[in-house]
Amino acid sequence: MTKSLQETYAPTNRCFGCGPSNERGLRIRSFVDEDGETIVCEFQPAEYHLAFEGVLNGGIIGTLLDCHSNWTAAYHLMKSFGGEEPPCTVTADFHVKLKRPTPTGVPVFLKAMPSSVEGKKAIIEAELIAGDRVCATCTGTFVAVGEGHPAFHRW
Repeated sequence: MTKSLQETYAPTNRCFGCGPSNERGLRIRSFVDEDGETIVCEFQPAEYHLAFEGVLNGGIIGTLLDCHSNWTAAYHLMKSFGGEEPPCTVTADFHVKLKRPTPTGVPVFLKAMPSSVEGKKAIIEAELIAGDRVCATCTGTFVAVGEGHPAFHRW
C-alpha cells in the first residue's frame, strides 16, 4: 500500500486530525491524485463521530477539511519551493459550509486543490462527499511558518 503524505513526511505527528502517531485521532491519509494537483482522502466515520443518529458531527467535518486542506497546502508549497519536504504549515483561516447532513454509515471522500499559491501562502478549496453528494465545502488560507513558531518542525 502506498504511504500517505502524512506517513511519508510526518510519521511522528500527533495532530488529532492527521497525525499518524495519534492513536486516538482521526488519522486521515491524504494522497496525491493521478492528476498531480488534487489531493484525495477516504475516511470511514465511526459511530462515536456522530452529532445525532446517522449524521456526522460538524466539528469532525471541520477537522477533516482543515487537516486535509493543510496537507494540500503543504504539498503544493513544497512543489512551488522546489523542495523535497513540505514546509510546516498552519491554518490562517478556514470557512466550512455544511450543505446537507453527512451520513456516518458510509465512507466520506475529501478532495482539495489550490486556488492560489503565492510565496508562503496557499488558498485551498476542498469538498467532503458522501455517496455522490457534496455534503460540505471549505475554503482556507494556509501559511508556511518559520523558526520561532510553535508549529515549526512539528513534522
